[in-house]
Amino acid sequence: MGRDKARRLSGSRHFRQRVVLATLTSTAITIDDIRSGGAAPGLRPHEVSLLHLLHKISDHHSLDLNETGTKLRYKPGVIVGGRDLEHDCGVHRGIGYFLEPLILLGLFARAPISIRLKGITNDTKDPSVDTFRMVTLHMLKQFGVPLEGLELKIESRGAPPLGGGEVFLRVPNINSTLKAANWADEGMVKRIRGVSFSTRVSPQIENRIIYAARGIFNRFIPDVHIFTDHRSGSAGGRSAGYGVSVVAETTTGCLLSADATVSYPNVDEMNEESENLELTSPEDLGVQVASMLLEEVAQGGVVDSAHQGLLFILCALSPPDVSKVRVGQLTPYAIETLRNIRDFLDVKFIIKPDPNSNTVTLKCVGAGVKNLARKTS
Repeated sequence: MGRDKARRLSGSRHFRQRVVLATLTSTAITIDDIRSGGAAPGLRPHEVSLLHLLHKISDHHSLDLNETGTKLRYKPGVIVGGRDLEHDCGVHRGIGYFLEPLILLGLFARAPISIRLKGITNDTKDPSVDTFRMVTLHMLKQFGVPLEGLELKIESRGAPPLGGGEVFLRVPNINSTLKAANWADEGMVKRIRGVSFSTRVSPQIENRIIYAARGIFNRFIPDVHIFTDHRSGSAGGRSAGYGVSVVAETTTGCLLSADATVSYPNVDEMNEESENLELTSPEDLGVQVASMLLEEVAQGGVVDSAHQGLLFILCALSPPDVSKVRVGQLTPYAIETLRNIRDFLDVKFIIKPDPNSNTVTLKCVGAGVKNLARKTS
């Protein structure tokens, strides 16, 4: 796999995924031309923050970034994990951006990870922390990861632009390898659960969101329960906002999610344009998120479109046994993930579309990545 010689990559695309796969496969990488032609060249603050986070959970690694931030040399070391760690994720991306790498790397660490992450808990760019708590962690049990050691606690909420949220994450490390998954039957939706939140605004907003969402869900299914989570004071972070995350649970235990958030602009930086900005009303937000979830269900597959990339990586990391999964229409991110898996893990998927259900079945033989860090301790 060319582990002695650094693999040369260029551009800023899928930076997070490349760094995570390089770490899991102990592949040294050199990334050139990171936004070198743009007005603001180099790594973005959230990408630098990800490297800082990697530094906290690794040992015997080397990171070398040039002055302009347009070239990175990275030689992975051992993922050591650790207890009582802390990391400030900043306000450029949500905490969800950092959770996926932490979960993947934590499984192959020398010791379990327990870390406190500070920043934005719910935003429009990344999956919310509620989605991770209700869906992503449960997905891991399909690959033999016990749910006992997995935990995500939302200590306080933080909406954009100022954040101020805090979550506590615990990830267990696996003994040797994951388990290959045969996961192709999504079943029928039997219930819908969810949580709506509001920070520094009237708690009545949540009831309006739920009423609108239930108005759509109850046409199809009676078992709908969306909890409320109103946070004020320090537990409400530093910005006002509201949102909702909903999950459809099927008869075969699949979980499909959708979430949406509305945040108020920063009062200090408001200008005429932002004052005239029309925020999505709670009623419209409820209808929007219900429609998004129904769209995910209609697409079919055992995971929603936001989790396709993670699902494929877990399949590729599994033992050299056949993994088989079924998803809805492949997203551009999922397609790029398959390319990165081919480059780093040398795993190729057999992709078979099903024209009747408009779903896609993917099969692969895993690379059998072992938790060697645990063996060396």
